[in-house]
Amino acid sequence: MKRLLFFLISIIAYQTILAQEPDDALRSAFFTQNGTARNMATGGAMGSLGGDISAANVNPAGIGLYKTREFVFTPSFNFNKNKANYRGTDTATKNNSFMTGPIGFVFGGVPRYAGSWASYAFAISYNQLANYNNHIQYSGYNNYSSFTEKYLEELTRDRADTNAALSNYIFGSSLAFRTFLIDTALVNGQIGYKSLVPISSGVNQTYNSDTKGGYNEVALSIAGNKKDKLYMGASLTIPIISYHRIFSYTEKDATNNPNNNFSYFTYNETFNSSGVGIGLKLGAIFKPTESWRVGLAVHTPQLINFKDEIRSSIIANTEGYAGTKSENSDNLNNGNPGVRNYNLLTPWRAIISASYVLGEVEDIKSQKGFVTADIEYVDYKAAKYSAQDQSNLGLVSYYDMVNTTIKSYYKGNINMRLGGELKFDPFMVRLGAAFYGSPYADNSLKANRTILSGGLGYRNHGIFIDMAYAYTIAQDVNFPYRLNDVKNTFAAIKNNMGNLILTFGVKF
Repeated sequence: MKRLLFFLISIIAYQTILAQEPDDALRSAFFTQNGTARNMATGGAMGSLGGDISAANVNPAGIGLYKTREFVFTPSFNFNKNKANYRGTDTATKNNSFMTGPIGFVFGGVPRYAGSWASYAFAISYNQLANYNNHIQYSGYNNYSSFTEKYLEELTRDRADTNAALSNYIFGSSLAFRTFLIDTALVNGQIGYKSLVPISSGVNQTYNSDTKGGYNEVALSIAGNKKDKLYMGASLTIPIISYHRIFSYTEKDATNNPNNNFSYFTYNETFNSSGVGIGLKLGAIFKPTESWRVGLAVHTPQLINFKDEIRSSIIANTEGYAGTKSENSDNLNNGNPGVRNYNLLTPWRAIISASYVLGEVEDIKSQKGFVTADIEYVDYKAAKYSAQDQSNLGLVSYYDMVNTTIKSYYKGNINMRLGGELKFDPFMVRLGAAFYGSPYADNSLKANRTILSGGLGYRNHGIFIDMAYAYTIAQDVNFPYRLNDVKNTFAAIKNNMGNLILTFGVKF
């Protein structure tokens, strides 16, 4: 079954189209909550609490608790450490970066005429849901498979002749063929292809990836408060995604034999992806008693239009066979990057939540604190690609097969968030925790994220300052390449990240 899945991924409708992989869809779905310092200090639980601009991205009904106007600004800084284990070898890397939390305005007010609606609120906010700034590097010895085998699979599958091998696969196989990393061979009396990488004697492999960018969201929110018992809200969301990757992969002869026709090769790639879309988030909060609040929110799939660009190159040293050769995609594509345009429908989400407010009275200054919890379900397997040009039947069929692969590769799972606050007017103390489960259907692929957080807050005379520190312990997997004919090897990634968040706000 696994071989079939990866075979479907590798199918290309036209030879100049870049292959789409399940990881691309996961980049827009598997991320932790990001909000104000108050929200992050309490584990990111915002489904039933409200009264915070972070509610626009979680449960917009929470905006309905506002009766005044407010401006919020949230900068943060990440301290990121990765440890990768690839085929028994450990490698550690660090990457620190700035990140932006919620920035925006909330406008709350009371209706001019008395009625069942006690108040209303509007909000416009910008938040970075996911930060792509990262550096992953690992290396290890492998006598089982090689990166070059994916080129052999591609050429063999398509029964490519030498003219096709030279010119039709300008971001991969053609580069390998032109540098003699892949060459023709006589196979069962037929002309076929061979790799010059001596897999049986082993190679030392090195993977290096630097990524930047983020999954950002603009939210236009509206909410109402009915008799201070029921709050209802909606957010029209505009996802704005930017992802940049500089990738380098190297294989070196582990034997150092100068006469086996292989010394090393390096594949380099520059990849840029940008997307803009639209989505909707709906929610409600109900107060059955003065102290209790329960919430329900649904995030519809976001439809995002993407444009990807890629440039790639290979340099290979095959010693006495052909010496050192290099080639790049610009030479084969008139100096232009490869371009791919497509749509992505992100997974839907549902959140149920509850909060208990200590000393709940109409005057929030008299509240003593709260305990709050969220349970979130994300259907990762519901991610869906589509071609922008629906008249191109080859592309339509290709994305249908990718979507079938995604349904088999991922599953739905539950995320949990818990937090609390105690008030010592004008100061607050907060603690929280969260757990995000694995999106992978294969239990051998270990992936989850645990967050422990805490923080302090100050509110006085319409000004508030909050500080939080969230520590994330995560594990995931990274595939240096994927093959159809053999079991795929991967690196186990352990990530430890500290996030220092500050929120400045003023009521006006």
